Amino acid sequence: MGDILLQGLTAGLTMIFSGDAELFGIVFLSLRCTALACLGASLVGIPLAFALVNYAFPGKRGVIIFLSSLQALPTVVVGLFLYVFISRRGIFGHWDMLYSWKAIALGQLILLLPIVTMFILAALSRLDERYRETALTLGAAEWQAALAVMREARFAIIAALCTAFGRGIAEVGVSMMLGGNIKGYTRTMTTAMALEYDKGEFTLALALGIVLLLVSFLLNAVLAFFQGRVGDTK
Repeated sequence: MGDILLQGLTAGLTMIFSGDAELFGIVFLSLRCTALACLGASLVGIPLAFALVNYAFPGKRGVIIFLSSLQALPTVVVGLFLYVFISRRGIFGHWDMLYSWKAIALGQLILLLPIVTMFILAALSRLDERYRETALTLGAAEWQAALAVMREARFAIIAALCTAFGRGIAEVGVSMMLGGNIKGYTRTMTTAMALEYDKGEFTLALALGIVLLLVSFLLNAVLAFFQGRVGDTK
């Protein structure tokens, strides 16, 4: 078993350093889907978190509880519901998104949105509300006051996005159900690793595992850096 693992790791590292086209095609597709999902989640989640912190409206507590509950939503549930909506017979079947990288990105966006929103909500809730009040008193428009608050919480926001990215890049259920794991088209790192394991061919799986670990270490390093910056600003 040790010899098999050593041989697989050696072959995997060889694929990485030789610039294997299939390997890096899978890696870039995974990074693109997750990056787009994080971008969409931040565009919706940051304003939503700001509104939940600074404005009172009917059902606000219910929205917070709902978003908090969605953080633990199983990925297969997201995949199943989206499959129903974007399949040929679904409401959005005419979009022709099923078994495409766009469907994977959309599924990850739905998965990451509550995570981004709640993490940023927690960060904004810890800020002194006088930042916004002072900006408004000095004549700033509402959007300018919001930008001032976001600037003050920038390190916490970046840390939240790093956490969300790590969650998305390691996701397998949505990618498998909505992407179909099609070679050269919708195969992500996690779905490719699962397939190669089922086939009993570990070279590509181990190479992808090494890349995924490197991404994880990088994200954790960035996260630790920005968490330290958050602590320094308190």
